[in-house]
Amino acid sequence: MRKFLGVGIVVLGVFLVIAGLDASDSLSSRFSRLFTGSPTDKTTWLLIGGAFALMVGVSMVGFRRGQRA
Repeated sequence: MRKFLGVGIVVLGVFLVIAGLDASDSLSSRFSRLFTGSPTDKTTWLLIGGAFALMVGVSMVGFRRGQRA
C-alpha cells in the first residue's frame, strides 16, 4: 500500500513540476522577471512543491521501513 501511495505522490510531483515549468514561460512570469528579476510566486511554489513531492514519493517507493542493512 505504501508503494502505491508513493507512486501517486511521484506522479503528483511530476505534474507540479511540469505546471511550474509551464507557468515560468507564461506572460505574467516574463513581466515579473523583466521588472523584478524573479519569476512569480505561483511559479516558484509550483516548482518547490513538485520537487518536494518527488523527493517524498521516491523515498516512499525506494526505501523499506523497519529493515536494517
